[in-house]
Amino acid sequence: MKKLIVLMLLAQTSWAQFRNITLAVEQEGVIPPLEPSIAINPRDPKNIVAGVAVDRAIYSLDGGISWRDTRLTSPFGVKGDPAIIFDAKGDVFFFHLSDPSNEGRQNEAWLDRIVVNQSTDKGKSWDEGESIGHNPPKDQDKPWPGVHPKKQFMAVSWTEFDKYGATDTTCKSNILISFSDNGGKKWSRPKRINGVSGNCLDDDETVEGAVPVINPDGKIFVAWASRGYIVFDRSYDGGNRWLNNDLVIAHQYGGWNMTIPGLKRANGLPVLGIDNSPSRFGGSLYICYADQKNGAEDTDIWLIRSTNYGDNWSPPLRINKDGVGKHQFFPWMTVDQATGYIYIVYYDRRDYDDNRTDVYLAYSRDGGSSFKEVKISESPFVPDPTKFFGDYNNISAHKGIITPIWTRMDNGKTSVLTAVIKDADLK
Repeated sequence: MKKLIVLMLLAQTSWAQFRNITLAVEQEGVIPPLEPSIAINPRDPKNIVAGVAVDRAIYSLDGGISWRDTRLTSPFGVKGDPAIIFDAKGDVFFFHLSDPSNEGRQNEAWLDRIVVNQSTDKGKSWDEGESIGHNPPKDQDKPWPGVHPKKQFMAVSWTEFDKYGATDTTCKSNILISFSDNGGKKWSRPKRINGVSGNCLDDDETVEGAVPVINPDGKIFVAWASRGYIVFDRSYDGGNRWLNNDLVIAHQYGGWNMTIPGLKRANGLPVLGIDNSPSRFGGSLYICYADQKNGAEDTDIWLIRSTNYGDNWSPPLRINKDGVGKHQFFPWMTVDQATGYIYIVYYDRRDYDDNRTDVYLAYSRDGGSSFKEVKISESPFVPDPTKFFGDYNNISAHKGIITPIWTRMDNGKTSVLTAVIKDADLK
């Protein structure tokens, strides 16, 4: 077993309300840490596990006071896009992309499947991974998982490209989904759920960003972005049958691929959440996303909600409360399944006239009718547009404990940070 290294909690001393904990820093000759994911164990809330591109799992057994670091291996390769989730039993799963040859784009096997590694000991050690959706020569990208709140039933959805990045107009992208009902040991043959295909450019006309959620009755819901709109689908029978036609539920102005000053690339892909709590808002669906409805110089964070399984959706609610002309971007959302409270983490430039960037947390205790915001980063940072910054952040919450996780960049080098926040400490 690899030696586990205790990470020092590199919290800066400053005016910030919440202590920032540095989990990973860029080192010379090693792929920079970015695209983090995080989850709190519902069976043991002191157990928190983070995934950091490309192959790092960082875990805590004491509620975030101390952290240890390990690395994943797989015969299918470990190539980024980490997505961490716990199942109802308390096992943790690390979904990611594949690269069995370890040669990247120059080898046809790059992105030939989705891979999931499992840990049954709270993130200390991991198996070699299971293969999902192997369908050469097609490419499999951007997976995200969902779990049943009570049973060992999981779903993972992603984008399949006929050929990633191809300019050929006959090349298509589609949304696939696969299921496991035995603790992740075996996965179903993928099912295409989108009605309208996208192109293969990994751009606005590509179907992208599918996120699944599952309710206690086994109903499955998925949302993604396509051609300037947010698209929604659902299954009431555990994933066998889906809607005959995708539901187009919101206009995403400017599309999901957007330009943010100082970033090599950025997106406003939707994040679907569900309230499975016993609160009065239980059963509600929420989608947060970013777009440029108010202009290319004014990116905003939005939320829509449905209380009838997606038949109807509310008008978009603007989450950030600043004035016009500033950028808020890269949102991610979670719902505390004990309280029904909603939390959204995102980058924010409201206080500056340049590319200095803060991290904010928005939260709602009234089913998404209103939100409050608080700055959670201890200091701003400035990204380097020549360096890749990643495509997303993440956040988890359980019984009033919130753990946002994000990437920052200083002098062209990335680091991944988190904070352990109590809802009781929010105003």
